[in-house]
Amino acid sequence: MSEQELFDLAVIGAGPGGYSCAFRAADLGLKVALIERYPALGGVCLNVGCIPSKTLLHAASVIRESREIAAYGVNFSNLTVDLQKLREKKNAVISKLNQGLAVMARQRKVTVITGIAEFNDANSLKIKTESGEQILNFKKCVIAAGSSAVKLPFLPDDPRIIDSTGALALNDIPKKMLVIGAGIIGLEMATVYQALGAEVDIVEMQNGVMLGADRDVARIWQRKNAENFKIMTSTKTTAATAEEDGIYVQLQAEGEEDEKIIRYDRVLVAVGRSPNGKKLNLDAANVLYDERGFIPVDKQMRTNQPHIFAIGDIVGQPMLAHKATHEAQIAAECAAGRKAFFDARVIPSVAFTAPEAAWVGLTEDEAHKQHINYKKATFPWSASGRAIANACEEGFAKLIFDAETGRVLGGAIIGGSAGDFIGEIALAIEMGATAEDIALTIHPHPTLGESIGLAAEVFLGSCVDLPPQKR
Repeated sequence: MSEQELFDLAVIGAGPGGYSCAFRAADLGLKVALIERYPALGGVCLNVGCIPSKTLLHAASVIRESREIAAYGVNFSNLTVDLQKLREKKNAVISKLNQGLAVMARQRKVTVITGIAEFNDANSLKIKTESGEQILNFKKCVIAAGSSAVKLPFLPDDPRIIDSTGALALNDIPKKMLVIGAGIIGLEMATVYQALGAEVDIVEMQNGVMLGADRDVARIWQRKNAENFKIMTSTKTTAATAEEDGIYVQLQAEGEEDEKIIRYDRVLVAVGRSPNGKKLNLDAANVLYDERGFIPVDKQMRTNQPHIFAIGDIVGQPMLAHKATHEAQIAAECAAGRKAFFDARVIPSVAFTAPEAAWVGLTEDEAHKQHINYKKATFPWSASGRAIANACEEGFAKLIFDAETGRVLGGAIIGGSAGDFIGEIALAIEMGATAEDIALTIHPHPTLGESIGLAAEVFLGSCVDLPPQKR
């Protein structure tokens, strides 16, 4: 690439948002450059996030099910875990997807540049590569630089204190592990390490786990995992010291005067992620950003500079790959001169834990806070033939309706494969569906997904799979 070369679009960051945007823009006829600091495309999600974690969670699920299936008269004796082979499988999954992205970039004639990009001015980037520094000129730019794991400043610098990237490296299985943070990332990693044999404690400064989901969902998860983890909510991590025999962590529970000091072999910090907005020299392009590093955008994903767009984690919550890819399509369309706007009503969330939890749209907690007149309907999986057969009858499907119109406003599922069919509720909300629309849609039987239709029947008072409702 010569410094005189001009690209129609430069995309900073090759995560799900960045590569999706670059590929779509190329499909629309733009000359595209995709800049990524790491050698492989895919970003955090593919390389050290969503994909490797789901690979390990699949292994954890098989381990768990191999133990639970004993109740069916099927016994697996001498279960062993070969960490090296598990790591190799995880890395093979990542490599396969990396190679696929590289092929698609070549097919679309996207110029991929490995280096660290920052703005030189409003129409050029300064890129630091292994071979030196180069300038890339562009007509338009999309910032898809993502986020980084938040660090706790009072924790010592020690290799036994890790973030999600370190956890996914799976260097070994500690005897005793502390997970700081009971959000989705923390709970997923706790699920993996517990299944692989670690004794795992979870500490959360808020008064519950899986914040964002309704409390009935979180309660099911906690009850199911009461024997698997020691869960300490409303508890702050105040200090830690690194000693030869482990990390000694100081914990302060709300309402208790005395602090506890507990020794751990490994500590995973999973307290959230912060945007990378302050790492891009945005001032050189006169792009506005807030004190945390988030970049404000409009519904076309444009920054205050009309020819510069931003998508993904760097524009705000929720920091989810499927939000980033949706925003990527919008930014690419707009960069190509088409009319496109972000008008999605809802964005689903999934915790790929055991049991899985998924929710979308309005929660009951939000409805209470916003004084929204709503009604809910829940179908318990204890009445689901498939759930009982699958030994996951502790779950449920819940729908939240507008009390006056009967339209679906939100929903939640907790139990096996919840993330695989939460999309039906998301579609119902987007299409303005009512309880009748869902109830009169024939769902296949016996499935876990049919519990969504049965929840709608509960709302209508027509469900015959439960005892008769009081009139």
